[in-house]
Amino acid sequence: MEQGAARERATERPSPPFGDAARAETVLADAARAETVRAPSIRPEPPHPESLRVPEQARGAEYVRGEHTHGEPAPLGPRTVRRHSVRGQILEALRTALVGGELRPGEVYSAPALAERFGVSATPVREAMQRLAVEGAVEVVPNRGFRVTERTPRELAELAEVRALIEVPVMLRLARTVPAARWAELRPLAEATATAAARGDRAHYAETDRAFHRAVLSLAGNEQLLAVADDLHRRSQWPLISAPVLRHGVLVADAAEHTALLDALIAQDLPVVQTLVQEHFMGSDC
Repeated sequence: MEQGAARERATERPSPPFGDAARAETVLADAARAETVRAPSIRPEPPHPESLRVPEQARGAEYVRGEHTHGEPAPLGPRTVRRHSVRGQILEALRTALVGGELRPGEVYSAPALAERFGVSATPVREAMQRLAVEGAVEVVPNRGFRVTERTPRELAELAEVRALIEVPVMLRLARTVPAARWAELRPLAEATATAAARGDRAHYAETDRAFHRAVLSLAGNEQLLAVADDLHRRSQWPLISAPVLRHGVLVADAAEHTALLDALIAQDLPVVQTLVQEHFMGSDC
């Protein structure tokens, strides 16, 4: 019994020190814990390089004063949204400039020069131009920038033929099945094209024209059809080589065909629908 008690006493942990020694150890332990808590605020981990890229791109219309402070990265989510928003706005602005003839076929434009014009960094402009290159609107010129694609009347005619092959059968099918009330709902879109045409605003007319055609084709319920048709439509709106300014009367006549098409669709007059759509594609570059 005594030997067992002796062994248990031998294996017990030593008691904590008393007096001054105990107080000293307590102070040191508290200091160590405090240092551990304070360390992150004194020596923060360097932010990831990707998180520093977007504020530079967001300068200009998208930059919000006071949203970010130096040395304190903002959350990744808002930065990503802002970045895509800037790039999207630049892309739409470049598309408008293409349709309006501000970016001339055959000319080379650098991303830094366009970025200065828009008041942003070169990165979102370069990304937008690369997207336009995928669409065929521009081509990359190494070490210089992007050249606006030079298109010919033959290319325009080919695009019109493909659009007719796709859209005419769809509209004829829709004319047989879609109620008249649904077609009547599209009249404001047709009127918007007429308003833009009356002002002679080619860029805005191109936008409203695409919106009208998308609304018509959307009734087919085929997202792939919409994507393909819209891409072809957009390509058909790019200016030709040394294209003259589109006459005001041509825009007005083109817009009037939208209203006539709706009338034929409501009346389910299939021969008129077919004729109007084909003439609309073949007789205009919008």
